[in-house]
Amino acid sequence: MFQSTIKLARGGSVSRLFSTSQAVQSHIGSAPVFLSPEVQIEINDLLIPKIIPKGSQSIKLNKLVTIKGPKGIMDLPIADFIGLEKDESKINVSIKNDKNRIQKQLWGTTRSLINNSVVGVTDGHSSTLRFQGTGYRAMLDEVDGVKWVRMKIGKCNLQCLPIPEGITVSAPTPTLLIFEGCNKQQINLFAARLRNMHPPEPYKGKGIYFNGETIKLKSKKVK
Repeated sequence: MFQSTIKLARGGSVSRLFSTSQAVQSHIGSAPVFLSPEVQIEINDLLIPKIIPKGSQSIKLNKLVTIKGPKGIMDLPIADFIGLEKDESKINVSIKNDKNRIQKQLWGTTRSLINNSVVGVTDGHSSTLRFQGTGYRAMLDEVDGVKWVRMKIGKCNLQCLPIPEGITVSAPTPTLLIFEGCNKQQINLFAARLRNMHPPEPYKGKGIYFNGETIKLKSKKVK
């Protein structure tokens, strides 16, 4: 919304708005989350609420949304100003004060987190890591009941990390890893930790690529 100031003949002024329409609400937050018949949602109070400082204000997480589906169970704590209205086929997310900046920011975020959880427990989420470079490869191993991802990425020793619970990792080829699970944030975080061990370098393009990541190669400096 734009605003201009018009000077009057007697030295006064008045502000005029170019647009008289109301502020646009969150398109993401106001969109309903559609549920499949096999998804069950429960909303309960947290026994011990969590207080998160946010600048001069704070956010109180006092409700827990439990989403159950064929792929697993997801627990999502939400703020006290978030309202949820559910029926058999969808759930609507709302906030108490649409003029509060923090509430407006978390409106769409909460709706997206709920939608990701619903998709996760029904269809699941997946991410990939692609290895590019001579001799670069990955392998899966299990030691004492703990599954590991081991990578050869241009170093003398193998780089490795244990696979967290709730994530399934497969290696259809030595240069490709596929991560699957119902928690999208957990999958991407684990994949990012592996990628950070050798991100793509800009001259030869060697490294670990996340999903469909591409880079622009630089030309070598000629002295």
